[in-house]
Amino acid sequence: MEYVEVTYADTYVPSYELQQPRLPRQNPGAVAAADTVGSDARGGARGDGRGGGRGGGHGGRAEARRAARHRKEAERPEAMRRLVPQALVVAFLVGGTSAFVASDKAVKLSVDGVPRTMHTFADDVTELLEDQGVEVGAHDLVAPAPGTELASGDEVVVRYGRPVTLTLDGRRHRVWTTARTVEGALRQLGVRAEGAYLSAARSMAIGRAGLALDVRTERTVTFMADGRERTIRTNAATVGAALAEAGISLRGQDTTSVPAESFPRDGQRVTVMRIRGAKEVREEPIPFEVIKTEDASLFKGTEVVVQPGEVGSRRVTYFVRTVNGVRQKPRKVAEEIAREPVARRVMVGTKEKPAFVAGADGLNWNGLAQCESGGRPGAVDPTGNYGGLYQFDTRTWQSLGGSGRPQEASAEEQTYRAKKLYVQRGASPWPHCGDRLRG
Repeated sequence: MEYVEVTYADTYVPSYELQQPRLPRQNPGAVAAADTVGSDARGGARGDGRGGGRGGGHGGRAEARRAARHRKEAERPEAMRRLVPQALVVAFLVGGTSAFVASDKAVKLSVDGVPRTMHTFADDVTELLEDQGVEVGAHDLVAPAPGTELASGDEVVVRYGRPVTLTLDGRRHRVWTTARTVEGALRQLGVRAEGAYLSAARSMAIGRAGLALDVRTERTVTFMADGRERTIRTNAATVGAALAEAGISLRGQDTTSVPAESFPRDGQRVTVMRIRGAKEVREEPIPFEVIKTEDASLFKGTEVVVQPGEVGSRRVTYFVRTVNGVRQKPRKVAEEIAREPVARRVMVGTKEKPAFVAGADGLNWNGLAQCESGGRPGAVDPTGNYGGLYQFDTRTWQSLGGSGRPQEASAEEQTYRAKKLYVQRGASPWPHCGDRLRG
C-alpha cells in the first residue's frame, strides 16, 4: 500500500498574539505634563478627598482600557471559529494514524522452506495466504491452521504435499508427504530405513510432482541346504538373490521350496532341493482285444476260439528323479509300440440245445466225467490230443457236429456230443472209465 504525505497550512494564531488597537499618538511633552498634573492632583486629592482626585485624573485611561476589553471580547468568537476546524483535522489525523498502526502486522511466511518477512493488514491466516496468492490443498500442511487470527510477530508455515509411489518390501502404496527430501519422507512415513535398500539417495529432493521410491528393509531369512541351516540378514529383492548372498548355488535341476523370483519375507524358511534325474526304458505288455461273433451252428452257451489272442508290447521311457536323495514317482516322457497285439476271436453259439438223446439218457455221465477229466470242461491231457469232460479227440468231436476243439465248448454241449457217441459206439470210446456209466 502506498502512503502519500499531505501537508496542511497552520492557520491557528493564539489570541494573545492578536494586534492590540493603537491609541492616538500624543505629544510627548503633553504626556509628560499630564503625568505631572496627575501627580499633583493625586497628591492634592490625598489631602482634599478621594472622590475629587479619581474623577479628574484617571478618567481617560480607564475609558481606553474598557474599550480595548470590549474589542477583545468581540474578536474571541471569530478566533474560536477558526480554531475548531483545525482541532478536528488534527484529531482525525491522530486517530487515523493510530488505527493504521494497529492494523499493520509484521509476520513471517515460510512456503516450502522459503521464508520471507512482510507487513500485512490480513486479519487471519486464510486472508494472509489469499493476499499472497498461496493456494493450498487437502494434502498440504498449514500451521497455524487456516482461519487462525494473526498478530504481529507470528510465523505461518506452508508445506506442500507430494505424492509418493512407495514400494515397501514388495507391496506398493500411494502415499502423500510434506517432506522435501527422501530422508524426511521416510521419517514422516515411519519407514525403518536402517540397513534398507533405497532406490533414491536419502538427500534427494522431492519435487511437487512427487516420485517413485522402492524400499527394501532388512529381513531375516533361513535356508536349509545340504543338511545345513544358514540364517542371514538381507534386503535382497528375490529369494534367488538372498540365496546367492548366503553363498548357496543351484546346479542343474536344483530348485527351492518357493519360487526363486518371489520376495523373501521376514522370518521365512526356504529349503534348497538338490535334484538328480535319469531316464529309464521299460517294456510293458499291451493286452489283446477279444472279439466275439455269434454262430447259429453252435448250441447256446458254447464258445469256440477261432483265433487265439497275442499280447503286444511297448517301450516306455520314464524320467526318474531324486530330491535330496529321495526317489520320486517316475514321470513318463515317451513311448513306442514294439509289437502290436493280436485280437482273440471267439464264435458264440446261438442254437437251441436238444432236450435229450434217446438211448443215452439216464446214464451216469457225471461219473464218467469225473473219471475222465475230474469234472473239468476245459481239461486237456498231457499229449494235447484229448480234451474236455470226456476227453474227445478233435476229429471225433468234429464228426459229432462239434466246432473247434471239445475243451472250448460248454459242458452241456460236451455231454450232448458224448451221448451221441455212446449211441453210435457204446462205452468203447472210454475203455478205462466206461463202466462208470452204469455205476
